Amino acid sequence: MNLSIPIVWMIVGMGIVTYIPRLLPLILLQTENWPTWSKKMLSRVPYAVLGALIFPGILSVHENVFYGLFGGIIAILFAYLNMPLIVVVGGTIVSLAAMTYIF
Repeated sequence: MNLSIPIVWMIVGMGIVTYIPRLLPLILLQTENWPTWSKKMLSRVPYAVLGALIFPGILSVHENVFYGLFGGIIAILFAYLNMPLIVVVGGTIVSLAAMTYIF
């Protein structure tokens, strides 16, 4: 693999650019003085973002939309039952493999 100096600097620059938005709130904002309602609201943001990132993938994972929806429903069911993450992922994979084998 041939890494040139411009590529190395590009990787370093991308690292700095993605690190700055994570570091600035820690330095500039004092979150311990925020009202309770804002802390509760912001604590839900990662779940909303994760759902927004995953849902389009569910719809486009296979040419048949129901295949992805079935996997999403299985994953939601396992997560609702408070299964560990590895069980949610593994159970969804196994259920989709079984569905592919059966149908």
